[in-house]
Order: sequence, then C-alpha cells, then structure tokens
Amino acid sequence: MRVVALFLIVGALAGTAAASAPPVGPLPKPVVTSVRTAKGSLVSVALPKRSGYDWRIARALNAKVLREVSEGDVGATVVLVFRAVGKGHASIWLAETKGETAKAYRAVRYDVTVA
Repeated sequence: MRVVALFLIVGALAGTAAASAPPVGPLPKPVVTSVRTAKGSLVSVALPKRSGYDWRIARALNAKVLREVSEGDVGATVVLVFRAVGKGHASIWLAETKGETAKAYRAVRYDVTVA
C-alpha cells in the first residue's frame, strides 16, 4: 500500500513540474522548412544548442498527423523525432527561449505534409 501511495505522490509532483513552464509567447519570424513524407515514416528535426537557451515546442501539434517519439542531445545539436501517423498537414513550431521562459529569441517552423 505504501508503494502505491509513493507512486501517486511522485506522479502528482512530476505532473506539477511539467506544467510549470509558461507557454511560449509571441514568436519572431520563423525560418520555414517544408517536408513531404509518407505515413508511418519518421521525421527528424536537428537544431543547434546554445549555452543558456532551450528549444521548446511552441505551438500545438496536429496529433492526427504527427506524434513526437523522442528527443535528445547529439553533440552540439538537439534532435527531435516525430512519427507520421496519419495523412494530412502539420506544422512543428519550435522556439528558442532562455530556460523555460515565455520570451522566444529564435523560431523555426517545419510544415510537414504526410501522403
């Protein structure tokens, strides 16, 4: 019983921590890249890391078309991987912020069409 209670407490705290980052505010003009892919394929996005800054997903993603499957640091690059789960169009909006603040210093957008 104590183990179950511990998991519930840890889960509640983890949910609170994840929700503490404010949404990204207004974005500067993004660099836009268009991508065409097939359903079931993976789409990866590689972004340069800068000390003191974080790349964050800045706008809602169309989950009927794309879903994030992983992210990680590869040397001086942040890589996000998405799976094309349905046909249609989705935009991946990413913003570079100082930590988990709302102010965006750089923005990129990937317009993905899944056929």
